[in-house]
Amino acid sequence: MRKCKVFVGNSHPELGKLVCERLGIEPAPCSLKRFANGETSVQIGVSVRDEDVYVIQSGSPTVNDHIMELLILVSACRGGSARKITAVIPQFPYSKQCKMKKHRGAITARMLANLLIMAGADHVVSMDLHASQMQGFFTKPVDNLYGGPSLAKWIRENVPDYQDAVVVSKNPGGTKRVTALADSLKINFAMIHTDRRRAKDLYSQNKDLQQLRLRKQSMLRKSRPIVRQGDDPNEEENIIFSNGIQTARIRNGHVIGDEEADEDTDEVAMESDEGDESTPMAPSASYALGGTYDTLDSEDEEDEEEEIHKEKLITLVGNVRDRAAIILDDMIDRPGSFISAAEHLVQNCGAKRVYVVATHGLFTGDCLEELEKCEYIHQVIATNTFPIAPERLKSSKKLVSIDVSPIFAECIRRDHYGESISVLFDSLASI
Repeated sequence: MRKCKVFVGNSHPELGKLVCERLGIEPAPCSLKRFANGETSVQIGVSVRDEDVYVIQSGSPTVNDHIMELLILVSACRGGSARKITAVIPQFPYSKQCKMKKHRGAITARMLANLLIMAGADHVVSMDLHASQMQGFFTKPVDNLYGGPSLAKWIRENVPDYQDAVVVSKNPGGTKRVTALADSLKINFAMIHTDRRRAKDLYSQNKDLQQLRLRKQSMLRKSRPIVRQGDDPNEEENIIFSNGIQTARIRNGHVIGDEEADEDTDEVAMESDEGDESTPMAPSASYALGGTYDTLDSEDEEDEEEEIHKEKLITLVGNVRDRAAIILDDMIDRPGSFISAAEHLVQNCGAKRVYVVATHGLFTGDCLEELEKCEYIHQVIATNTFPIAPERLKSSKKLVSIDVSPIFAECIRRDHYGESISVLFDSLASI
């Protein structure tokens, strides 16, 4: 590749080297240092005048330092009169902060996009942005590559009877991502929803456990499959599954049984005794239209630390009985929602195996170790867009890392020669 230079940052040097090996070139020399006072210094060791420059820098545990390193490197290339500068960011940092979740918050992902453009980036390449609308944050072209084809390829080759498996979204916000993978595999999909407000309503109104069991059995009877007889006496066709709904309670991040006592029962009883009996209180008045409630409950993000200990209601819409369940998300950051979803799928919904699949494996803190300890999770699958320590990869028995460097290498090659990149969105045939 003539008139092309690829610089690899310190955030994920392994991925950068794999991309360069696939392209058949060596990473361009550059010196990335940090002074004693913590400042970052960048020195480019080769001429970039009138050349296409690609800077590979992903998210990492030390995300702020590596963002600054990326900005300085892009600015240095701009100062070296590069013809075009492309920032290749496999896992875009601060992507969860792509909207204002609470009042007086900041849309940090938009601010980072502005910083990249101001530093001198002419083009941005990433993979599976947390929200596709983030492309609108940039005033320059953005290519959002998809990890779905690589994940689908792994599922076809490694999941037994994947034709009967079900792709599950662990929150309503990921439904579009789940349906795209389910369509490519031609299998069914389901959705999980957790709600703290409905947990209070359902279980406070049905304190009689026998009455609660009868309600849940009635819901299960309504969700039985409908089977129609085929032309042949021994043939069944047109099997239609209605929207089965299975519910359970979550406390401290784990599914609990209906027999568990409600922690809020005594508090609710005391409040009702102290209140005015002549004035009935409207249920969930603060959650009515126009009312106020904690915006965290309506988000598609994982819960904050203080929210984990509050009891919630987990609901599965779909049918996974006697099937493999594939929980799909764009990133695995914290383990709580994945573990509770896996427990609900196996204990209450009858799933045979549970696979946790995501594009970005961040595994913050002891996330990977917690997923390893969960007996209901069969395997954890993630791509190598985010750096994972080699010792963690070796010690893990469930983690599978999928190499996506061929996708980025082909994207760089096609972009350099002015070819179309859209063929990389749907399949791996061109790689």
